[in-house]
Amino acid sequence: MIHIVFNEPDVDVLKKAIELDETLQGDVLLIKDDYAVGPIKNIYEEEGIEARRQWWREVLAGGDYDGKVDMFEVDDMQIVVDLIVKLALAPDEKVYIWAAQNKHDVSGYYWLMSQLKDFQGKLYILYLNNLPFINEKGLIFYPEWLSQIPPKEFLKAKKLARPITLSEFEVDPDEWTRLQNEDKGVRLLEGGKKLGQKDYDFYDEELKKYITNDWQKASKIINNFLNKSKQTTGDAYILWRLKQLIAGGNYDVQGELKGMKDFEVKGKSAQPVTEEATQ
Repeated sequence: MIHIVFNEPDVDVLKKAIELDETLQGDVLLIKDDYAVGPIKNIYEEEGIEARRQWWREVLAGGDYDGKVDMFEVDDMQIVVDLIVKLALAPDEKVYIWAAQNKHDVSGYYWLMSQLKDFQGKLYILYLNNLPFINEKGLIFYPEWLSQIPPKEFLKAKKLARPITLSEFEVDPDEWTRLQNEDKGVRLLEGGKKLGQKDYDFYDEELKKYITNDWQKASKIINNFLNKSKQTTGDAYILWRLKQLIAGGNYDVQGELKGMKDFEVKGKSAQPVTEEATQ
């Protein structure tokens, strides 16, 4: 049995669940990239893969993850190649794809399953779509991320596993191809497994709401956005967008435009009216 997840925190909680139930025993693979943002056109071809890597280089340059996380060098494709070989050599092997109801997991699901059409019948999906679980306090909640589910609740979740249908193998890759051809930068979950797309500046208007006329660390602006906005994404992406807004010249900035704690931002100060300007 092979388990696939799309967020690093999901790996630990799933491994803890495996310790509680030997029927879940198997390898846990992590798809590292965030396919809910960035270019995905020709994503299975070398040209598209390199374009995406270059985009991540630009997003991370000078930021908090620059030099710390090789996000643009992750080799998810190699994981898929190894998986295909393993499935071809082991006819009885099964793959369980775990996805919660968020754009990150669903985008990763589309990217992954579109490459595994030859293994219909071996792939199972556990999509926790609007399903209630019980948290550590005994209260019912609807998890947005797998890592929010206590390990013991995964034992209930495994009962939701179902084969990816032949119809899904026909329809879902076509949907992913449509998204690729639109060539936009932000994917949003519209319900079920349906993804819509927006331009790269989609989050900008909401982000602007947290820039005040007082100096604030970029980290505070970004944290306010992440904690209060209905639609959010990773902090690296939002830091990049904040720098793009600053580059537009409509905000004052002090400090180095690097990591989130390295600079402060506020609304553009009104220019004083000079005597010459009134004449």
